Amino acid sequence: MASRLGWSAISLAVFVAVWWVIALAHGDFRLLPTPPLVIDALVVTAKSGALFYNLLVTLARVAASFLLAMTLGSALGILLGMSRTADRLIGPWVVLFLNLPALVIIILCYVWFGLIESAAVAAVAINKIPNVAVTLREGAASLSRDLAEMAAVYGFGPWKTLRHVILPQLAPFFAAAARSGLALVWKIVLVVELLGRPNGVGFELQTAFQLFDVATILAYAFAFGFIVQAIELGIIQPWEQAANRWRR
Repeated sequence: MASRLGWSAISLAVFVAVWWVIALAHGDFRLLPTPPLVIDALVVTAKSGALFYNLLVTLARVAASFLLAMTLGSALGILLGMSRTADRLIGPWVVLFLNLPALVIIILCYVWFGLIESAAVAAVAINKIPNVAVTLREGAASLSRDLAEMAAVYGFGPWKTLRHVILPQLAPFFAAAARSGLALVWKIVLVVELLGRPNGVGFELQTAFQLFDVATILAYAFAFGFIVQAIELGIIQPWEQAANRWRR
């Protein structure tokens, strides 16, 4: 864990150094502010309370959309991977929604259901469910038949087989879907907030854009990026390692 955090810190330090050099070479700090200017904007928004409030609002939407998409997408993907009939019947739907532009789904949800919170969450979840389903379908299709036969020989029931045989094999696919899903969901949430919500990071980015305030835009972007990075290092990676211990 310490080694992973150390390498992450070094990588981020190099990124900040490169950014600083490019900003100084560019010279127009209004278009490309230096890291200290972005930190100043971050402090100002934090002192006003707007930063923490909007981050919490956006995180709540991300969490709701992410959990909904992971739950429905995982169930659908496992079904498609374990049933050839279901894959033939529902697989084309998944491909259709997988390639449907996110903006189209967001606009349709707002038009059909109104500018309400549930429409925003549903729009984000619908965009993510096909990605999760495709990932878990590949995992379910590659399940070991030998382990399934062993479970049948030893009289494992459906739930015990699911817990001790199927889910451990799907752990890497769950981790991949969660990692890509978290990155995709929060990006779509910002678009949803920009188009139809009165708060959140997306709404604040729209306001900063109208004021041509690049420092505030970067401040919000890096604040939320730091949170997502913390989730990746503190939750997803440790869980992935723990879930894969059985393979050793």
